[in-house]
Amino acid sequence: MSAYEEFSLLEENAREVGLPWSGPPRVERRFVEVEPGRRLSALMWGEGEPELVLVHGGAQNAHTWDTVALALQRPLVALDLPGHGHSDWRDDGCYGPEDNAPALEVAIRSLAPRAELLVGMSLGGLSSAVVAANHPESVRRLAMIDVTPGVDRDKAAAIIAFVQGPEFFSSFEAILERTLEHNPTRSEASLRRGVLHNARELEDGRWTWRYDRRRSEGPAADGPDGRFSSAGFAGDLWGHVSAVRAPLLLCRGSLSPVVSDEDVAELLRRQPSARVESFQGAGHSIQGDRPLELARCLEEFMAR
Repeated sequence: MSAYEEFSLLEENAREVGLPWSGPPRVERRFVEVEPGRRLSALMWGEGEPELVLVHGGAQNAHTWDTVALALQRPLVALDLPGHGHSDWRDDGCYGPEDNAPALEVAIRSLAPRAELLVGMSLGGLSSAVVAANHPESVRRLAMIDVTPGVDRDKAAAIIAFVQGPEFFSSFEAILERTLEHNPTRSEASLRRGVLHNARELEDGRWTWRYDRRRSEGPAADGPDGRFSSAGFAGDLWGHVSAVRAPLLLCRGSLSPVVSDEDVAELLRRQPSARVESFQGAGHSIQGDRPLELARCLEEFMAR
């Protein structure tokens, strides 16, 4: 394989979904110290004050938003969760929503203090809800992508099966093949890019995932949370959702089992003014399956 250059793949992102390409966008990696000796990594897109903050799901990284960022054409920041992408790992290996939220809040305050919208997918969505509840001054609008606190082991079974798979692979082709098997709604090209961003080659030629796989009590719904039981994530996450004062949007993939009708009803009971949008043909990762539709939906939500 040729050497990996993370920003060299953006033209392929754009052309796959029919976005015009006039040359590489302005994007760079930055780091924020969120506590002594531990940094959070971020991708800064565009020039000027970031208008959005994007937070990925467990076992993913900030590049999952590349196509959405290209479509939005706004200054924004995509964060790597603690223990994911290029962010530092936690000593305790815990990456639940309440564990992640303090680091996210520090990064938002440092990199995007006047952002109009915080967008979080799956584990990132629950983590963002905790930030919105605890720091309303930092979150003006909140979008949760295919997740509510109602997620449990049964709803997330397919995702857990993928994340709990082998730690090491004999080749890049082997890790890509497993990814293809578990993502039938995505193109091979998009998944190849995703693996390049989310995996690394070891000195002995094997490949492994880039995120921290340690778990102290069990697997997360979509990543190595360390605080996920058969009933869901630890903590009063529905209470956090109730405490959110910002306008709230829930985006739901029509092919995803992670959010049920009962979950939507409970969210609307707690947040009657919330907006709920369903994305036809999308699985759990709406940003990968329907990036242009998601970008349009976020634009409309920001304009309200």
